[in-house]
Amino acid sequence: MRKRWSVGTASGAGALAAALLLGACGDPGSGGEAPAAAPVPGGQVSKGPDGAGRPDSARSGSPAPTSTTRQRIAEKARMKEPKVLYLGDSLAMENQDVLGAQLKRDLGARYRSAPYSGTTLCDYLDGTGKRSLVPDKDKAAALVRAERPDYVVLQFWGNAWGYTPCMDGITYDKAREKYFDRYAADARALAGQINAAAGGADRPRIVWVLQGPDPITPDRVRRVNGIYEAQARASGGLVADAGRAVAPAAARYTWAETLPCTAYEAKNPAYCTEGARGRTALHRSDDPLHFCLAPTTAKSRPCPVRSPGIRRIAAAITRAVGDAS
Repeated sequence: MRKRWSVGTASGAGALAAALLLGACGDPGSGGEAPAAAPVPGGQVSKGPDGAGRPDSARSGSPAPTSTTRQRIAEKARMKEPKVLYLGDSLAMENQDVLGAQLKRDLGARYRSAPYSGTTLCDYLDGTGKRSLVPDKDKAAALVRAERPDYVVLQFWGNAWGYTPCMDGITYDKAREKYFDRYAADARALAGQINAAAGGADRPRIVWVLQGPDPITPDRVRRVNGIYEAQARASGGLVADAGRAVAPAAARYTWAETLPCTAYEAKNPAYCTEGARGRTALHRSDDPLHFCLAPTTAKSRPCPVRSPGIRRIAAAITRAVGDAS
């Protein structure tokens, strides 16, 4: 039996977080339900005096669709299959397969992911060179130019301990206001580079994923989420409050290892890990930050086991993209 994890003093918290966030682990399948069939557009077909098929709109004398209407219908049909680019840190690394499966199943989305464990916003900026953990070919701007996505989903816990060189040694523990100022500046810069790479009217919508409760530095994640929300407002982006799905209903920023099973989880026992109690595990007892229920490994990977927290996060992101499409 593994030793149960508990939050201790601030001393050593940064080292613990660094060790945990370097590893990550996906879900071989989303385990979700099949989407409902889409309604068929248009009315019924009736027979005219000549026996030819005639839509109800023609029978009632409704005008034929204009070119503007046809353009809107075509655009709506195209947006039913959005193209999504997913970038982020070890949380994105462990989520990526489940998110891709849900986006494809629910929205028919085309999908590309390029997460790197241990990273933060500045790692995906152009011009960081050897100070970045992300290679040039996978920088946000490079991928936007190559993939031409409709949505760029960004999921970052918020590197707080200075692991990645692009943070220039700025950490939450040593210089909190400087850390937040830098994080906000990097959010603006990354949004600017993504939009510039797309050019013109083809800019993707940026989806900022709000993070779940942080057991080590609870106020930090609240302020990081505030930066994401402010940047979304400033640049026409979106927020996906995935963090709410892995927090107690009445305590958005209170960390919990287990939560009550959702209706879906209760019907699917693999996702309701403590069925007798009606609760499910979000974290392993020895890893309070990740949501993969498999042990972390030296080499980062998508999570290999069904994990309720990952499914909840993926569902929240998929919902945000679907609502905007």
